Amino acid sequence: MVQAQDRRYSPQEYLELETQSEFRSDYIDGEIIPMTGGTPNHNRIAGNIYATLNLALEDQDYEAFVTDLRLWIPKKKIFTYPDVMVVQGEVKLLEGRVDTVTNPVVIVEVLSESIQNYDRDGKFRSYRTLESFQEYILIDQSEIHVEQFSKTGKRKWLLSEYEDENDTLVFSSIPFQMPISAIYKKVKF
Repeated sequence: MVQAQDRRYSPQEYLELETQSEFRSDYIDGEIIPMTGGTPNHNRIAGNIYATLNLALEDQDYEAFVTDLRLWIPKKKIFTYPDVMVVQGEVKLLEGRVDTVTNPVVIVEVLSESIQNYDRDGKFRSYRTLESFQEYILIDQSEIHVEQFSKTGKRKWLLSEYEDENDTLVFSSIPFQMPISAIYKKVKF
């Protein structure tokens, strides 16, 4: 991500600009940050996760969303676009919006080299302020490596790592599991 300008914007100004923009941008407490383009591997991984989640959860009280649906994190004043989100029960939207979710249970991010530290630290810290948030999955697109952070209590998170394509990622907050090989299907290293 690259900083776009020195001017600070209100959330309302950002949302208006974002509605008219050809490209997506994140919003971090007054700053608008244009998002960089994705890679084929990034799209493959996000698509693999979303398609499998969507199919597995279709008859359950969960719904998966991919890339273009925005997330609002009120305590940090952040709008962002996670690669994949899962919501349990009713989707709660930011008042007056049809494109901004406020209650994800699971967030999946496919790591890009340029922003992976932000995804691991800054975003994760921000996501943890959401009451509904229970699980964070980080997927490396340059090698087989998946990090799973599962909430085990107030301010307690358990890290599990997967580096073998024969392993299975078992989600802790939703009834879903996926072979690591399926996450990386058609990915070229």
